[in-house]
Amino acid sequence: MRILVYGAGVLGCELTHVLLQNKKNVVTLLARGEWKEMIDQKGLVIRHWAQRRTTTERVKTIDVLPPDDFYDLVFVVVQAGQLPDVLPVLKANRSQYFVFVGNDPHAKQVLEYMQRPADKIAFGFQNSAGHREHDRVVSAHVGVGMTVGGATAPLSGAFRIRLKTAFDGTKYKLTFYSDMDEWLKCHIAFILPVCYVCYACNGDLTRATRQQRGAMIDAAYEACLMLKDAGIPVNDKENTDVYKPGSAGRRQVEAMVLVMAKTPLGRLCASDHAMNAVSEMKYLDEAFEALRRQTGTAMPMWEKLRSEMPPWETLQHQK
Repeated sequence: MRILVYGAGVLGCELTHVLLQNKKNVVTLLARGEWKEMIDQKGLVIRHWAQRRTTTERVKTIDVLPPDDFYDLVFVVVQAGQLPDVLPVLKANRSQYFVFVGNDPHAKQVLEYMQRPADKIAFGFQNSAGHREHDRVVSAHVGVGMTVGGATAPLSGAFRIRLKTAFDGTKYKLTFYSDMDEWLKCHIAFILPVCYVCYACNGDLTRATRQQRGAMIDAAYEACLMLKDAGIPVNDKENTDVYKPGSAGRRQVEAMVLVMAKTPLGRLCASDHAMNAVSEMKYLDEAFEALRRQTGTAMPMWEKLRSEMPPWETLQHQK
């Protein structure tokens, strides 16, 4: 299977590493600039943080995607704010099956723009994190996989088989979900409050107080209610109900937030990403603010956390 991974950030590199484990795949990685030169010279070097091992693999790289290049499967792994510039290139390419991987508040709009059948465009979220250093990627996960599905409907059987074939023989776990537009918006409803607190703590979540940790979850609860007001079919069992004060699920989320704030793994998965993806978080924040204004939903805890962080322009200037 000819596969393109469009984007050589932390997630794209980890995804490329996994796909290379299936020797039937012919994998190409789109990278640019000095990072492409580094991969070409030294190989794709990944330090797998939790597994305490380093891998080095040779992979073909390109820096542009011509319209006439054809791949059986294209994984688009770029930040949501970069998609407006990337989409014209992808739309013009003659490949048919695309998986957009990562935080995206506009899945339905991306599907519409690509002008392909709905059963050939998927959206996914990979459960890994980390950061990029000069000559390697540091990847953090405790079992990598992807939640994946159509924008608002289940993937076709043919698309599922294509995905399973790509990961055949690997330990990568595919979890199929029927409405990824809803899933992604609910995920953003949680990660944005985490980022707000992270920025308020100057990138160090270990400094977050107990009150701030609780406020993250309260804000996520408010955001789920806002999404429902906007007509998003929120999966309450996995979102609203577990953020609700006093619920059994809430106690589990509180424990998860504590681990995220106080452990090295949490730093890699939360703080590092927040500080290295300020532009992405600003893009997601703007999308949620537009929804909030549209619904008029009261979100006092959400607004409190936003007001306590530095201005976006300051954070971007620091980066």
